Amino acid sequence: MSTENRQKVAESVSEADVSRQGFVVSSMTFISRVSGLVRDIAFSYVFGASNLADVFFVAFRIPNFFRRLFAEGAFNQAFIPVLVEFKAKGKEELRSFLSSVLGLFGCMLFVFVLIGVLGAEQLVSLFAPGFVSDLEKLRLTTELTRIMFPYIGFISLTAYASGVLNAHDEFAVPAITPVLLNVCLIAASLFWVVGFFRDLQAVIVLAWAVVAAGVFQLAFQGPRLNSLSLLVKPNLNYRQSGIREVGVLIVPAVLAASVGQINALVNTMIASSLVTGSISWLYYADRLLELPVGMVAIALSTVMLPHLSRLSLCEDRDGFNRLMNWGVLVGLGLGLPAGIGLYFFSTPLIATLFMSFEGGAMTTYDVMMASAALEMFAVALPGFVLVRVLSAGFFAKKNTRQPFRYAAAAVAVNLIGSLLTYRWLGHVGLALATALSAWTNVFLLYFGMRRHEISKMRIFSRSLLKIYFLSVVLAVVLWVCNPGADFWLDMGALERSIGLIGTVLGVIGLYGVSLFFLGFRLLDVRPDVD
Repeated sequence: MSTENRQKVAESVSEADVSRQGFVVSSMTFISRVSGLVRDIAFSYVFGASNLADVFFVAFRIPNFFRRLFAEGAFNQAFIPVLVEFKAKGKEELRSFLSSVLGLFGCMLFVFVLIGVLGAEQLVSLFAPGFVSDLEKLRLTTELTRIMFPYIGFISLTAYASGVLNAHDEFAVPAITPVLLNVCLIAASLFWVVGFFRDLQAVIVLAWAVVAAGVFQLAFQGPRLNSLSLLVKPNLNYRQSGIREVGVLIVPAVLAASVGQINALVNTMIASSLVTGSISWLYYADRLLELPVGMVAIALSTVMLPHLSRLSLCEDRDGFNRLMNWGVLVGLGLGLPAGIGLYFFSTPLIATLFMSFEGGAMTTYDVMMASAALEMFAVALPGFVLVRVLSAGFFAKKNTRQPFRYAAAAVAVNLIGSLLTYRWLGHVGLALATALSAWTNVFLLYFGMRRHEISKMRIFSRSLLKIYFLSVVLAVVLWVCNPGADFWLDMGALERSIGLIGTVLGVIGLYGVSLFFLGFRLLDVRPDVD
């Protein structure tokens, strides 16, 4: 890379307000996650934790698993660092690279979707082996999988478009795009409840809504790409140098970027052999976990990766280290109290969101089972955040092999932990194993980052020590003042909702004020990448 181009890259990073971009992504993600919770409230009203719910959630998880594994996970982690390089070379070389990626990626997606549709029954047997003995469950899940599998193609191309936009500091449109999936599913649920499509099962209606959402999400990205002159025609030029580099990086990145999805697959497989409702309890708990994970972990990694890639490209080690430290600081500053809050408010959160509507299928027993899983997931929340932040540092350096190895170890921990605990802890044992896996990945990534000189991060800075101290105080206060699950469940829906909102806002306010008086300022977490 020439000195002139390196200077241009450095200047582009110094001019970027990473904090502002992070806030934009977090805000858009918040809207997306809230709409996702509304979607799941609709699901809980229609299905509860029934046999039909287990069928739909398994079928829905299959395309989502591959979406996060190949598209939003591995593909973007391998694609964006190379994309940043071609962006620095000029518009024509960039368009040529994008055209080749689009052509080859599109062809692979077509073949993959075709194989998935034809082999849907085998996929269901793999994802939910407990369904094999129930022919009706197997038949319906297979039918739903065949309907929804083309969604992978549309959403993978959407992920490609989002990666291009993110590399050009366009974060708002990609971050708000997932709302369209939730809108389609909410609309389909409402249509079915009020009497439309009653000649079809609710799960069939929802399956077609997933496919429609994929089309809408892809179309939503087009105008913004066109405005940047990046809407290119596909080209099957596999000799393009950037293609080969992406191909080399993407193989180990598949596991490294998607350990959470593989763990969810393991949980689903084992839960399918447990009592009816286990899959649904884990699903509802996971959905509440996704709100803080999306707002903090995904928002941070989405914004950090393009900037870290530029800093690595221009060999600015000091700027790289500062940005990594900023990510860890913000991640723990938000992730630790969020995890503590999820743990102590698990029951009222589940009850308020999924059991507040008269006539719904969710029961008090379902709430208690789902909240028990959420408590274990809450322990893992700061770990999920740190995995995203630390992995971004490796990927920006085009180092996908080490995260691959660490992720493989984390998956092994989850598998062993699940097999050791599910017989006596049921679905809670699966959630506990997920938490152990997340923290295993964190420790391996952190020490690996220092060993391989990716970044010299600090985990005991003055600002972080303030966060650790306040988090401990917050946990003790909530433990002492916790009224217990019965207190919340005995309330009416409206009373419980008002009480929960007031309590949560009070805790957030107290935490923020405490940080302020301890000298923690917004400027402390504003990255200086000059």
